[in-house]
Formats: sequence, structure tokens, C-alpha cells
Amino acid sequence: MKSKKISSASLFKRAEKLIPGGVNSPVRAFKSVGGSPIYMKKGQGAYVFDADGKKYTDFCASWGPLVLGHARQEVVEAVQEAAADGMSFGTCTPREVEMAELLNSMVPYLEMVRMVTSGTEAVMTAIRLARGFTGRNKILKFDGCYHGHADYLLVSAGSGLLTGGISSSAGVPSGAVNDVFVCAYNDIRGAENIFARHGKDIAAVIVEPVAGNMGLVKPEPGFLESLRSLSKKSGSLLIFDEVITGFRLGPTTYGKLCGITPDLTTLGKIVGGGMPIGALGGKAEIMKKLAPLGPVYQAGTLSGNPVALAAGIETLKILRKENPYPRLAKFAKKIVAVVDDMAVRKGIGVKCVSEGGMFTIFFTGNTPLRNLDEIKSCDTAKFAKFFRKMLDNGIYMSPSQYEVDFISAAHSEKDIDAFISALKTAI
Repeated sequence: MKSKKISSASLFKRAEKLIPGGVNSPVRAFKSVGGSPIYMKKGQGAYVFDADGKKYTDFCASWGPLVLGHARQEVVEAVQEAAADGMSFGTCTPREVEMAELLNSMVPYLEMVRMVTSGTEAVMTAIRLARGFTGRNKILKFDGCYHGHADYLLVSAGSGLLTGGISSSAGVPSGAVNDVFVCAYNDIRGAENIFARHGKDIAAVIVEPVAGNMGLVKPEPGFLESLRSLSKKSGSLLIFDEVITGFRLGPTTYGKLCGITPDLTTLGKIVGGGMPIGALGGKAEIMKKLAPLGPVYQAGTLSGNPVALAAGIETLKILRKENPYPRLAKFAKKIVAVVDDMAVRKGIGVKCVSEGGMFTIFFTGNTPLRNLDEIKSCDTAKFAKFFRKMLDNGIYMSPSQYEVDFISAAHSEKDIDAFISALKTAI
């Protein structure tokens, strides 16, 4: 008897019966781009292969972690070696020390580091630590920046929440967000006004130094510098959420690249090399407030998991050695030039923004795109059509207008040319 053929469509029908929405993370549901989700079975280098056997050139890169591409041989071997010695111990392991030393060598202002299991957990811990260190409760965040799904941070968040057409989540008590101020990204004056009124009560300012959860939005000159100055004067902490940007734009953090030293930094994605991981680090005097040295509690059974650390350590070592970043930035700029040229020559409302190997194609003729309100001018219906056409041409992009696409070290010039060819047809 022949076995039933497995396909993305059949898998989704089965998933819908047992998994809410059929997915384990909302943006995977393809609600904003139409159709049903694609189920990937394999990734190799710059390519992914779905359950139906179709091959795509991948520009989603697991939403950022796969800066080296899929199944890089050295990373796979490091994972296999670690797994063969044991998947988890619930004890200290040598790789925890190696990772802490490696991060400190690549980002010297990470004087102490705590490993956790996700970016959300890293941010949650950083906020608790900031409150414990300062003795204050208020937080300032920026509209459109996503910092994980902790209750008090689901306020005017972007990314999956924006795609779903909601600005916050049901199930979050009003009291959980009472201590959170929200300001427009790049709005220096707005931040100054909040600090002028409430500076003595603000424990921390948290920001994506380059916003990646409403599409790619760059910080305007002086924005991050002002946040550093405002927080320092008020005695509050500056937290850079670098879950996306950490080791994505250079073999270090964006804070190091731009010359602004935050008090705390949260990391994830790339530092796990494709495995689940999170980390936070910063000034020793602050980090020492974490248990068991201090009164701020944090714990996790799988914190510092040796298999995840093996993948992350090998990835960071390769990035430091090979430095693929100039090449990734060159490829992204090539895409930007083509999109912007088409917009001018054909009068199409489309714009491409890039930073290093990150880019977003926005379907709007409005410029500049400095904050969430301006990003909302995008035509999401046009993006959905564009996404489907790119998919038909063998290009897999992030399935949301409000997300970032990524170029990996595995992409070749030929891959970029194929993307551009498909892009010209689709647009």
C-alpha cells in the first residue's frame, strides 16, 4: 500500500486541528500575504526545500539567525559533537565560559554575560534587572519596536502584532502596561518631553538601535546619542535590544559599530547559530545584581544549553575569521539600487531600505520612513501580491511587509542576480 504524499497543504490541514491557527508563531500563518503556510523540510546553504519538493532561494534566513546560511558544515559538526556528549546537564558546562569570554572579546563592554534560552527571556530579564538596579518601575519603549511577548512590552509593538492588525494582546491586564511610556521611533523631542516629566521614575529606555520589526528603519543622526545622554542624566539605564542586529552588521554589536555604549545589551538569533538561545550582558556593576550575587532573580533549566552554545560559538568564530559583512552589504545595496531605479523610471510607489545585509522592500511612495506612522502608509495588498509572485519564481522572503529580509554568507552573486530578475518581473 502506497504511503500518502506529504505536502504543505496536507500538513497545514493536520496542524489546524491541533495547533492554534496551525502555527507555533503567528506570522508563519501567511495571513497577511494569502495562501497557506509552506512547510520546509530541508535547508542547505542559501536554499530551502519544502514538503512538496520545491526549491527556494531563502532571504528569510529563519528571521535572521542564519547569517552563514543553512547547515554550515562546521556548525553542524559542532552541534553533533556537543550532542554526542549529552544534550543537557542542568549543571555548569565549559562552553558557558567559552561563550562568555568570546562575547567579551568581540564586544568589550559586555563585562559580564548571562545566557538564557530566547530573546524574549533576555529582554524580560534585562527589564527586571534595570528595575532592580535603579529601584524604579517606569520603562520607555518606541512604537514599532518589538522586544518579545512579555506582558508589559506588548504595547504598540510591531512585527507579528502589526501584521495581525492589533496593537496589543488580549490577556494583558491594564496594570501590566501602566508603567510603560511609548514614543515614536526617531522622535528625540518626544523622548525629551517624557524624561522632563518622568525622568526620576524611569528605570530604563529600551530600543532596537536599528528597528527591524516594522520593516527596516534606521536611527536618524543624533537619536541614539540623545537616548544615551537622556538616560545617563536621569540615572536610568539604556538597553539596546540587539536580538536582530547583534553580529548581523559586523563581527560585534551595533552599539560597538556606532560608538554608543549601552548599559545593557540583549542578544539572540545569531549567537545561537540557528539553535534556541538568548543572552544579556553589560556593565559588571549592573550584572552583579543578578542572582546568585544579587537580589534580581533569573533562572532556567536550559539556560546555557551546551548544544546551542556549540552552534553559537562556532558561528561567531567563523564570522570573526571570514568577515562576510562587506560582501553582504554590497549585495543589499545592489538590490536597493535596482528597486529605487524602478521606482523612478516607472513611477511605482516602492522603496528599498538596507543596512548591511538586511533590507526591506516597502510598497509606498512616501518618504522618509522614520517611524511606525510613516510605515503604515505601505500598501500591504501590493506587498502580498509581490510576495506571492516572488514565491512563484523560487524566492522565499519574510512573509510580511513589516519584517526584514536577510542576505547570508551562503548567497552568491548568481543568487542575488536571480533575486533581482524575479523582483523586476514581480514589481
